[in-house]
Amino acid sequence: MGAPQDSIETQMRDQDWVALIKRVADGDQYALNTLYDSTNRLVFGLVLRILNDRSTAEEVILDVYTQVWRQAALYDRSRGAPLAWIVTIARSRAIDRLRSGRLEQQSKESIDAVAEIRATTISPEESTFSSERQQLIRSALDALSPEQREVIELAYYSGLSHTEIAAKLGQPLGTVKTRTRLGMMKLRESLRPLMEGQL
Repeated sequence: MGAPQDSIETQMRDQDWVALIKRVADGDQYALNTLYDSTNRLVFGLVLRILNDRSTAEEVILDVYTQVWRQAALYDRSRGAPLAWIVTIARSRAIDRLRSGRLEQQSKESIDAVAEIRATTISPEESTFSSERQQLIRSALDALSPEQREVIELAYYSGLSHTEIAAKLGQPLGTVKTRTRLGMMKLRESLRPLMEGQL
């Protein structure tokens, strides 16, 4: 299947999700169920990688879609694709759970894990989309320096602040902030098609 066709299918899928989110904002529970059914595998994969505990991840997923239900009216497509919005909520919820102290063991998975999330039963279209997304993420990560990648992994997966990262690495706070900022700028540019729903 060619890239142009994939792009059209991705845009159609995003349009469907945007429509569902609008219906959720209007209080349509069936729309929330449909949105959940079509996005939960990817979202759960991310949460599980962060928390490294299946039962806790399942609890967080419930929190994620409860927040989607409550905040659907706040979704703004101009700020990102529907899946990016849900993933942002999921990451925030998972990091909150890590910080709450309810989970004793923090995940030590590399940020590469995001690129390796695979559902056991996915359609050929989803498989193609997943493969292209993985390739884009790997390329974006490869473009970072090892130092930039290290601080971003610590912030993203362990939920550490700049100060905590500086203490952990024995680096000046200013150095950590600069590495993080430059790394995020590179990632944002490299992942722009994914974040804008163009892939």
